[in-house]
Amino acid sequence: MKSGVRALGIAESYRERRSTLAGVVARASRVTDGFAFETCTVGGTDATEAVTDLFSDLGREDVRYVFVAGIALAWYNVVDLRTIHEETDRPVVSVTFEESPGLVEALEAEFEGEALERRKRAFERQPARERVSVNDETVFVRSVGIDASEAREAVRAFTPEGGRPEPLRVARLAARAGDDLRRNSGPSEG
Repeated sequence: MKSGVRALGIAESYRERRSTLAGVVARASRVTDGFAFETCTVGGTDATEAVTDLFSDLGREDVRYVFVAGIALAWYNVVDLRTIHEETDRPVVSVTFEESPGLVEALEAEFEGEALERRKRAFERQPARERVSVNDETVFVRSVGIDASEAREAVRAFTPEGGRPEPLRVARLAARAGDDLRRNSGPSEG
C-alpha cells in the first residue's frame, strides 16, 4: 500500500453519560494529519450518527478507509457499519482486540424490550468477524464495502508494530485526552 493512503480511525473514551469519540486521519506512513471530536450517549443508540457526523465534519475526501475501534461503543451503543459505509461512501473496517463469544448475551443481560431489540437488530445486521494475524498478534476484523483480503491488507498496512492500527491507536489517545478535558473543564468563574 502506498505510504500516502489515508484512513480515518475512530476510537472512544467514556465516563458517566457521554462518550468522547476522536477521529484521526493518518497515512499508512504513520503521519497524522487531521483530528475531529464528537460525542455520543453512553448506553444510547447514537454512535452510528456520531461517527458519520465526525467523518462529515472533517470534510476529508482523501480518506480511503474508515476504521472503527469495536462495534459496541459507549456501553452497548452499537455501531452500524453498513450505515456508516452508505453515509461515507468509504470502506468501513471495525477492529477489536479480544476474542469474545459475541454481543447478544451481554445485550440480553443489560437491556429489555425495544431497547434490546433495537440493539440486537443493529448488531445482527453486521458482518461476521474474521481473525487476522498482525505482527504476531491477533485482531478481529469486520468489514463493509471492501473484500476480506483488502480489509486484512489495510489493517496490516496501517499497523507498523503491535496489533493496533495506527489511526486507532492515536484516536484512542486523543479520545482519552478529549474526555479528560471535557470532564475537567467546568463553568469558568469570572
